[in-house]
Amino acid sequence: MEKLSFKLECFEGPMDLLLHLVNKRKLNINDIPISEIVDQYIECVRNMQEENMEVASEFLEMAARLVYIKTVSLLPSPNEAEELKRELVGQLLEYRDCKIMAAKLSQMAKGGDYLLRDPMEIPRDMTYKRQHNAMELVEKYMEAVGRGQRNIPPSEATFRPLVSKKIVSVASKIVYLLRRLWSGEKVEFDSLFVQCKSRSEMVAIFLAVLELSKVNRINVDTDNDDVQIQIVKGS
Repeated sequence: MEKLSFKLECFEGPMDLLLHLVNKRKLNINDIPISEIVDQYIECVRNMQEENMEVASEFLEMAARLVYIKTVSLLPSPNEAEELKRELVGQLLEYRDCKIMAAKLSQMAKGGDYLLRDPMEIPRDMTYKRQHNAMELVEKYMEAVGRGQRNIPPSEATFRPLVSKKIVSVASKIVYLLRRLWSGEKVEFDSLFVQCKSRSEMVAIFLAVLELSKVNRINVDTDNDDVQIQIVKGS
């Protein structure tokens, strides 16, 4: 199925909105203060919803991504947060450059300053040119076959447990919770696990609840054995 895309106000997507906020606040694009930009981003998305605009899922996914980076940055070891932040900055720089080039190409097209030629076939060189250390290949082979089976090639069954087990990420469940709670209605805690198909998915949902509550994005209320969760609209 072809993925639908929405244009919200003057923003073509979440990267366009992020770039707008960076330029508007005159922030350093190479060192974006996540704690500051996440609140401004969520506020913009909330304003779109208040104006009865249909918010595409990409905007909500970016909101969850920013919340997750902010949450991880509060942990004692911020290495993961720095890596996620560098990845986001790299994508934002790439989007900015593409937007600049698109504007230049559009201007060139309007002015007629371009040439056309018939397509030509470019010969392909299929020679594998990468270099590998022989000992690196030997070490990986030893790890694959195990100590007791070094003289025989590894079977497919050796790798099947690694590729068949599905791991559910916490970030994906943060997006799931934000979507489900975005209306503001309270949701029973137990209902979040009704459609879970694996223990990994249940653990991911539980950790997502902890992460969102830690940054005050959701409220967790208890009444005896009844636990309800509600998103915090005013944070």
